Amino acid sequence: MRIFAISDLHLSLSCPEKDMSVFGPNWEDYQEKIKTHWQSIVKDEDLVLIAGDISWAMRLDQACIDLEFIHSLNGSKVISKGNHDYWWSSLTKVKKILPSSIQAVHHNAIDIDNVSICATRFGDSLDFNFDSIVDVNPSQIKQQDPKEKEKIYIRELNRLEIALKELNQSAAIKIAMVHYPPISLDLKDNPATRLLEKYQVNFCVFGHLHNVKKGTYFGTKNNVHYMFTSCDYLNFTPILITT
Repeated sequence: MRIFAISDLHLSLSCPEKDMSVFGPNWEDYQEKIKTHWQSIVKDEDLVLIAGDISWAMRLDQACIDLEFIHSLNGSKVISKGNHDYWWSSLTKVKKILPSSIQAVHHNAIDIDNVSICATRFGDSLDFNFDSIVDVNPSQIKQQDPKEKEKIYIRELNRLEIALKELNQSAAIKIAMVHYPPISLDLKDNPATRLLEKYQVNFCVFGHLHNVKKGTYFGTKNNVHYMFTSCDYLNFTPILITT
């Protein structure tokens, strides 16, 4: 079993008015690109991790068409929640409507063969940002009260540890799926990286960022491999994590 990852699909079969092509020519026919590229490299015996921002649907029943699209693609899939997954209510409710090839993880962990996978949404860091690599209009940046931002970050750190505690420490490979980047571009130590190291995570996959300038970002710190998987950065092609 090979393991791939891709995030931020922003599927809009459920709501065509949210088609991502409005964000530039790179996004034109993006859903067809995802399907074509995915099917060309992923086999039925493979696993694909999707770390959030899966569908633009607003309701659980509305998301079904986008989930069926994912189900139609090769391989097994594990999904986790992103900040734009408004359709995602409770994990219990999500599990009830998932097609057979998809599993959901949120504040918990699952084992697949010799791999243990946990997930949480996470949030923006207090200590770093990605303004230097994200092409965004300053007017689009939402200002947030520092105290509120700190409150949210502490809450998300606690949720991260709750998920990490669920990992099977005897598994050969341990993976954390978080939607928001948990580490800065210079790979400096922070509370999130210390937690990932404490629970001996091998791979941490995340996305959230869009319109990222061309370049190679993130990397390995203290045996944790940080994998940035936003689909437009990956040219809408799942990236191989491990074989």
